[in-house]
Amino acid sequence: MRTAIGVVSAASFAFVGTMFDNYFAFAAQLVVTERTRVRRVGWAQVLGVVTLLGLAAAVGSLLAPLPLRWVGVLCVAPWALALHAWRHRDDPRRTQYRRGALTTYTVTGDDLQALADKLTGQPGVDMVAPFGTSLHVSGRDKAALEATIAPWREKSGLHWQYSAPSLEDVFIELMSRSKDNFQ
Repeated sequence: MRTAIGVVSAASFAFVGTMFDNYFAFAAQLVVTERTRVRRVGWAQVLGVVTLLGLAAAVGSLLAPLPLRWVGVLCVAPWALALHAWRHRDDPRRTQYRRGALTTYTVTGDDLQALADKLTGQPGVDMVAPFGTSLHVSGRDKAALEATIAPWREKSGLHWQYSAPSLEDVFIELMSRSKDNFQ
């Protein structure tokens, strides 16, 4: 009996210790929540914690019959997946990046302003934006974008590089689609 109480106490202490930063996040969220919604947000947080505890208990009971070595391998799996994603983060064969389905090409070379003027408004081109000495050409429809830029990719004096969309690319593209409330 003493051993069970000790195990439960140690597990509870470890849980509270690992969740300590979340308590600060919960408190901060309640501080910034408007007064009329504090009760609802507080109950949502309680429900979230209870759900997490229930899921942890369910996963623990599912893992209980497995040998301890297998559980150790399961603990390594997320790290292996993260390493795989990190190693292949710039793979041009990936059709969708973690920031969404925006396809972006970075163009460097001569007379980028003339190129920007010609590409703006073409099928598949949702955004053309200068970034320092380069030009970012982006679109949501990858096939249409590549068909539109194909003639310019062959021209000398321009270097086209397939790249992951930056946060700025996504922001500019989203803002170009939004309506202005003051017009």
